[in-house]
Amino acid sequence: QVQLVESGGGLVQAGGSLRLSCAASGRTFSMYTMGWFRQAPGKEREFVAGIVRSGYYADSVKGRFSISRDNAKNTVYLQMNSLTVEDTAVYYCAARTGPFLRTLPADFESWGQGTQVSVSS
Repeated sequence: QVQLVESGGGLVQAGGSLRLSCAASGRTFSMYTMGWFRQAPGKEREFVAGIVRSGYYADSVKGRFSISRDNAKNTVYLQMNSLTVEDTAVYYCAARTGPFLRTLPADFESWGQGTQVSVSS
């Protein structure tokens, strides 16, 4: 497994932007599929975005969020624009071995501790 540490969460007004970062340990970062999930209070954890070589997204964030990775820095990013109160949640970074497009939490092997994103109206 790989160790993941998220950063970049915070409080932002609706319409604003945040960029989350996830730093991974290990020497084979480029071989992992990386994902971002979120979990709001009382709700199940849901897929937000993933990346192998290019990104793929949940319909709820398409056109607003952008995922990217820097394999030289062992880091994956989530740029979040046009935030709404519905985006308020704890955001988790996740990793799975191999280049497979996956969107279920159970398909990912390693998880970060999460970072809180709060959007005010």
